[in-house]
Amino acid sequence: MASIYSVRQVNAYIKNMFTQDFVLNKMKIKGEVSNCKYHTSGHIYFTLKDETSTLACVMFYKNRSGLNFHLQEGQKVICSGMINVYERDGRYQLYVNQVEQDGAGDLYQRFQELKLRLEEMGMFAEQYKQPIPRYAKSIGIVTAATGAAIHDIIQIATRRNPYVQLYLQPALVQGDGAAESIVHGIQVLDRMNLDCMIVGRGGGSIEDLWAFNEEIVARAIFECETPIISAVGHEVDVTIADFVADLRAPTPSAAAELAVFDYRLLDGVLEEIKQRMELSINQRLQLEKHRLEKELLRLRLLHPGNQLLQKKQCLSKLQGELQRSMEYYLEKNRHRLELIGKRLQGASPLNKLTGGYAYLSDQEGDPIESIDQIQIGETIFLRLKDGRVQTSVLKKEQIRYDDR
Repeated sequence: MASIYSVRQVNAYIKNMFTQDFVLNKMKIKGEVSNCKYHTSGHIYFTLKDETSTLACVMFYKNRSGLNFHLQEGQKVICSGMINVYERDGRYQLYVNQVEQDGAGDLYQRFQELKLRLEEMGMFAEQYKQPIPRYAKSIGIVTAATGAAIHDIIQIATRRNPYVQLYLQPALVQGDGAAESIVHGIQVLDRMNLDCMIVGRGGGSIEDLWAFNEEIVARAIFECETPIISAVGHEVDVTIADFVADLRAPTPSAAAELAVFDYRLLDGVLEEIKQRMELSINQRLQLEKHRLEKELLRLRLLHPGNQLLQKKQCLSKLQGELQRSMEYYLEKNRHRLELIGKRLQGASPLNKLTGGYAYLSDQEGDPIESIDQIQIGETIFLRLKDGRVQTSVLKKEQIRYDDR
């Protein structure tokens, strides 16, 4: 019967096989760094990858003295060490004791230096970013005439809006002369007064994408008056062009999604605009209605007929007040005149002629108040209450009556 082994025994056996293999004990492996993590213990855990495979790696703290640069994502490196099995998990990994940068690592260093220099110059600043038009009608494309990028852009743009105009300016996107070709394409399309522009290509290694890390391409994007969407590589690929462009798309397909408005959504947008316009118009109509009602009220108050009516009412009120005032005044003076009349009647000479009194006057009608005013034989007149008597003075005698 076949032997039965524990998991530990199997892992230990496999580890022993790795340990005894001379080739696995001393290897140099090149690849691209990904999933790099600096652990609090000082160890570095990362993955080496190429186009098709990955390899787990660990560099213990004691071996970091041989590392003269900061290990990070995307670097092309050559790792020296041994491959062995981590017995607890039953998986093999590269135990790294030395790391050096590959030729592509030099490119990454140049990338970092150029990125820092352009950033310090302000070429990545948000204040220089132009907005991408929401309803672009004409879109320029700078990419290779053949390849997945242009086909993806055309397919998505046609699906979202078949009426949008696409203008392709073919360009080399890798190799010698690629940067100059991309700059030329940007400048040609910029003179066409398009709504926006897509500049990019499909994915690849850092060497393949290097044309989009050239300073002349960055400056052409920065100086372009047409808003530019960068669409270089896959989502994980980042180039200098992405930082300078007005908008970065993770892929060419995503760039087409961002640049081309889906006209099928236009009905919803137009309906929303219609509702907002109707609401705005109704609010404005209500506002104007209230304003007109107030103006109409003011107009009615200021109308000449209304003014005349108000004046007439005012005059009628004043007339009534004047009539009452006159009646009061006349009544008041009537009583006063009655009192005066009674007083005058009491003081009237004619009133005093009753009771045997008479009023004496000379021939001229002047009253005679003293005997000194008349002479004997002179004709005088006596006025009684019921008539007048003419007589002559036969005698006059001076008499002094007691004042009592």
